[in-house]
Amino acid sequence: MAKKKVNRKLLVKKLDNAFSKYIRWRAADSDGKVQCVTCKKVDDVSSMQNGHFMSRKHYSLRWHPYGNCNVQCYGCNIGGKGEQFRHYLYIDKEYGEGTSMRLLERSMVIRKYSDAELIQLEKHYKKKVDEYINKHS
Repeated sequence: MAKKKVNRKLLVKKLDNAFSKYIRWRAADSDGKVQCVTCKKVDDVSSMQNGHFMSRKHYSLRWHPYGNCNVQCYGCNIGGKGEQFRHYLYIDKEYGEGTSMRLLERSMVIRKYSDAELIQLEKHYKKKVDEYINKHS
């Protein structure tokens, strides 16, 4: 019997979805509200987005939970193209001076994930989301 081919695009999409929920839920208050790191707008966790400081095309940082990915509203993340300068200021304030520059340097590293790694990361972040949701229930 032939081995079923894994749809890599689907694996990445599923991981992106789980990771986005993780980023938003870890920042949620007890009412499920989160604040945009760039404009300070507060809204429901489901209405906000996972904003990337360095673009998702940089796989070395695409699912990096400390610094590169933070809660943003649609206006800042999409309309404001990530508000990168304000995001930079937030990252250095929250994670320490120079963090943004280290993220920029790390973005130049080529990182390829195996299908197994993508699957494992998705499971990990789904579990973390479930823990945060249960904590807020």
